[in-house]
Amino acid sequence: MKSSISPDEKNCEFLFRAVLKLQDLDECKAFFDDLCTVQELNTISQRIVVAKMLKDKHVYSDIVKSTGASTATISRVNRSLNYGSNGYDKIFERLDNE
Repeated sequence: MKSSISPDEKNCEFLFRAVLKLQDLDECKAFFDDLCTVQELNTISQRIVVAKMLKDKHVYSDIVKSTGASTATISRVNRSLNYGSNGYDKIFERLDNE
C-alpha cells in the first residue's frame, strides 16, 4: 500500500517535530545556525518582523524602510496574515503573553 504523504510532507513534519524538541533560545539559535544559511535565516526572520509590523498597523513604506523587505514580500506576508492558517497570530499572542 502506497503512502499518501509525499516525501516533502514527511520532511516538513520531521523538521516541525525537531523544532518542537528545542528547549531554549540557545538551542534554537544553534539549531537554526546549523540548519540555515545566513541568507535563509535573514529571510525567515524578516518575514516574521514584517508580519508583526503589519499586525501593529504599520504602513508598507515604514516596513520597507525598517526591514528592507520588498513590497512583494510585504504583500505575501499580508496575504498570509489575512488568509493563512493563523500561525502568525498564535505566535504573536503567545509572545505578547510572555
